[in-house]
Amino acid sequence: MRLSKRGEYGLRAMIDLASWTQDGRVISIKAIAERENIPVKFLEQILLAMKNGGLVNSRMGASGGYYLAKPAAQITLGQIIRLLDGPLAPIRCVSQMAYEPCSCPDESTCGLRSVMFDVRNAIADILDHQTLADVVHGQPGNNLKLNEMSKS
Repeated sequence: MRLSKRGEYGLRAMIDLASWTQDGRVISIKAIAERENIPVKFLEQILLAMKNGGLVNSRMGASGGYYLAKPAAQITLGQIIRLLDGPLAPIRCVSQMAYEPCSCPDESTCGLRSVMFDVRNAIADILDHQTLADVVHGQPGNNLKLNEMSKS
């Protein structure tokens, strides 16, 4: 899995919203774009996708902008990435959202599929258990696991 610019910018924008809208404030696209160094036009497209996906809401007018549609503790990084970049699976035959059969002779005995299934599960486990609130409050719970894995 490779995170696209759209996915990266979307995550950064959502973390920014979670940081600045905790008290119910509405944040303008321009403010997010300036703080996160994201092109405004690209951010508009990303936030529209987030709004259509039910993760953010917007308010029109001079003091309008965006805010989270639900509490930051209920929005996972996995939800955001899937909404913007699609499935987390490195190959389609292990995807839960966009499964497509592979060209190998027997999926049930395919060694590559087995390994990629484990990769997909590891990625999903981390991203689906990390919320915006965890990131904003500096509590990503899987950092210990990652540090232990990198020492191996």
